[in-house]
Amino acid sequence: MKFPKLPDWLVYSAAVGALLVAAIGRQEQTDAPEPPPPFPTEAGAPLGPATPFDPSVLVEVPAKAEPGVGTAFSISDDGVWLTARHVVDGCATTAIVVGDGQGVAAQVHVDPRSEAAILITDGGAPALPLGLDKPLRHGERAFHLGYPQGRPGEATSRLIGSETLVVRGRGARTEPVLAWTETGRTETLAGTLAGLSGAPALDAAGRVIGVTVAEAPRRGRIYTTAPETVRATLATLEAPAAETEEPAPLAGPITPDNYGRAGDDLRRNLRIAQVMCLA
Repeated sequence: MKFPKLPDWLVYSAAVGALLVAAIGRQEQTDAPEPPPPFPTEAGAPLGPATPFDPSVLVEVPAKAEPGVGTAFSISDDGVWLTARHVVDGCATTAIVVGDGQGVAAQVHVDPRSEAAILITDGGAPALPLGLDKPLRHGERAFHLGYPQGRPGEATSRLIGSETLVVRGRGARTEPVLAWTETGRTETLAGTLAGLSGAPALDAAGRVIGVTVAEAPRRGRIYTTAPETVRATLATLEAPAAETEEPAPLAGPITPDNYGRAGDDLRRNLRIAQVMCLA
């Protein structure tokens, strides 16, 4: 039995096809794997308690108080304010600025264990609500509203975790603080956030969850007091702000789109004010 002779063109085509299949089969497969899931934009795992193994941040405080400005915020309609200790500690005169060239003298109460400080004035402004008992979560957003560089401005951040503040110089001590990564700020604000010290760190509901106390510009970080530290400082007050009426809530939630306007409203009502140290 004889098979019919195949045309030459068919034989050549089959050979070329076989070579192409073999060549393609030997090619290296270098496709990239699927990308990881995006970084979560909402709060994640609960923040654990501070430990001795937390990283530390060093702050040098001059031996003598120097003239300067910072931020304070009202926690009682009767004239009780919170700010950062290094802004007012050792000042000959401390004043809350209430208008152009106008200030109200403030008595300074320093807790030797804390970077938070209490100011007392005759008369006050509407208090900000406190959220110091609220559980915090990694990735949670905060809004820091005040007077960076001595001008109205603000920043927003997300919670990284706990660190240890090591203060050298006047009032040397260590205390737990919260570290936040800066994620935004006033559009025209460049450089340092100096002057924002003492500003409230507010959650989306406008509740105080800490006091802004330091920054690490190269690392893009903002540091606030730990809630338990502020609670301990307030406990030293003879007439705690907790005994006053419930503070009025904000008109609405604070968001990355409106935190500049929220800051303007709070400064206009003096719920957030500039504080001056005259050494």
